[in-house]
Amino acid sequence: MTMLERISGPRDLRELSQEQLGLLATEIRDVLVETVTRTSGHLGPNLGVVELTIAMHRVFESPKDKLIFDTGHQSYVHKLLTGRYGEFSTLRQTGGLSGYPSRRESEHDLVENSHASTSLSYADGMAKAYKLRGEHDRTVVAVIGDGALTGGMAWEALNNIAVARDSRLVIVVNDNGRSYQPTIGGLASHLSAIRVSQRYEHVLDLIKTTVSATPLVGSPLFGALHGAKKGLKDFLQPQVLFEDLGIKYIGPIDGHDEAATEHALRQAHEYGGPVLVHVITRKGFGYPLAEQNEEDCLHQVPGTAGKPATAPKTAKPGSASTAAAAPKPVKRAWSDVYSDEMVAIGARRPDVVAITAAMLHPVGLAPFKAAYPDRVYDVGIAEQHAVTMAAGLAMAGLHPVVSIYATFLNRAFDQLLMDVALHRLPVTVTLDRAGVTGPDGASHNGMWDGSILQVIPGLRVAAPRDGSRIAELLNEAVDVSDGPTVVRWPKGTVGAEVEAVGKLGTMDVLAVPAAELGKDVLLLGAGPMAVTAVEVARRLGDHGIGVTVVDPRWTKPVDEAVVDAARQHRLVAVVEDNGRNGGFGDAVARVLRDHDVDVPIKTFGLAQEFLDHGTRDEILETAGLTPQHLARQLTEAVARRTPGASAAAAAGTPAQADGSTPAGQESSTQERLSE
Repeated sequence: MTMLERISGPRDLRELSQEQLGLLATEIRDVLVETVTRTSGHLGPNLGVVELTIAMHRVFESPKDKLIFDTGHQSYVHKLLTGRYGEFSTLRQTGGLSGYPSRRESEHDLVENSHASTSLSYADGMAKAYKLRGEHDRTVVAVIGDGALTGGMAWEALNNIAVARDSRLVIVVNDNGRSYQPTIGGLASHLSAIRVSQRYEHVLDLIKTTVSATPLVGSPLFGALHGAKKGLKDFLQPQVLFEDLGIKYIGPIDGHDEAATEHALRQAHEYGGPVLVHVITRKGFGYPLAEQNEEDCLHQVPGTAGKPATAPKTAKPGSASTAAAAPKPVKRAWSDVYSDEMVAIGARRPDVVAITAAMLHPVGLAPFKAAYPDRVYDVGIAEQHAVTMAAGLAMAGLHPVVSIYATFLNRAFDQLLMDVALHRLPVTVTLDRAGVTGPDGASHNGMWDGSILQVIPGLRVAAPRDGSRIAELLNEAVDVSDGPTVVRWPKGTVGAEVEAVGKLGTMDVLAVPAAELGKDVLLLGAGPMAVTAVEVARRLGDHGIGVTVVDPRWTKPVDEAVVDAARQHRLVAVVEDNGRNGGFGDAVARVLRDHDVDVPIKTFGLAQEFLDHGTRDEILETAGLTPQHLARQLTEAVARRTPGASAAAAAGTPAQADGSTPAGQESSTQERLSE
């Protein structure tokens, strides 16, 4: 039995010797590498917090004491130490463990916390509640990465924590100098200075040991000198930043020395008020491939589709397998297409600048930075600042492009509304990971922007269906000079190109009914769902239903050319991989209502709920957003509106709220659809 197999919970850690803890740390790193390279996930951050997490669970009594991880992707070691080793192989797999803390999984988990800079606010509230309830034996611990400290919300929390002098709250700053890339900004420089300076601790130790030992005058003299320590700190070490706020500071501590880290945490635990423990770690520690990865220390690895990672087999020269082998075409990510086009735009538009929130590589801006290093601004994990800074750049005559994940736009909604749109500023926001993202789970599915952006006056929103349309729509977006624009695309590789067969206003017509078919359905597909809609039309056409497929290209505002087209069809349907409430489908329905078009309309999208983690394909299948599911539902909808085709309804077959019939009671039209 391995050391890790003996750990059923944090209590088991307290019986281990330092030698056993070292063996445990090695086992944990082996499990992390084996599992995460297979399932995908955040490898580098977790390799860096092994000893730190062990020390925390030896000092604090979870779940009585509350541990909050910010961001939650550094919680894999915590999962292994809280009874989930047996399930760890299911990490980020459908039905398996989440890649973030999950209240459904364990009483040791509190906050999913995959949006950075929030932990201190949670912790402040909890510590105040325990104080108010008289539960003075409970401590709240917030583990915040130094990258998360670049977010303004963290400093709002620190400002409030500082005045709660008797809150039992420990802030652990996991300082590895990086978020995705090296941490940006003045705070990062401040922490770097602390990281390399031990002069303060050495001088203070010298004073304490020599002066205190002096007969008669030793203690009074040390007391006087101790009163001058603030000036000493100012001169020798910039930790004064935190103590000026009123938060006791301990550190810096080597976060890979379990004993030293544990000692510092015990001091913090015993203090009884807000304490910040500054722990120095190395992202990817203990795994050379991660430590030597200059881009992001293997922050997140793609995995091997559920199969253990293996070295590629090498065929012998001249063998049949060598002769037959053909290079596979390289699949391009959506962000790669965006990246290339941004570089091209930058070459002809010197006024175009780019902004990222600590995600230069993930959002595809690294090549733009390489080409135009003075035209890229990394603001750290501070989306709100990024958008309002973009407003300032636009006011001064530039056209900024703010590149972030769709899910993180939620934080900057007010800035986009009041700081950019109100002033009709030419700012372009690009949203990577829009729609269904999959394994990262509920907090990362970009299924909200299509709804929240609909309410912003003057904003234009583009949704490319394929790689060529990213380039096309991005160019159109940066050409807009009288207001903000958004371009959104999903995670993953770009699929097949689908060319237009005609135009409907500014929209692309992708398919029209065969000559012998009528105009039964006007089917609008937003973004990649337009490609899905083409397949739906093919299936329906095979069964005598005529479908016109339209890619709106711009989902806001809705092109009013849709009004006359709707009047020519018996049914209008909209498909999007966004939440159904308030999305593109609702916008189309509103336009038709405003023009007194009484053609029925059906909208297909994601249920307005937090989605479990799984692959994109699995989630779309569950949501009924596959060609097969959509074709069945549309067939039923058309059948209900076809004279003489309502026999099923007359026979008492009940219809579901979405227009489909219950399982096992499909209409004969549905049964004829190919599987």
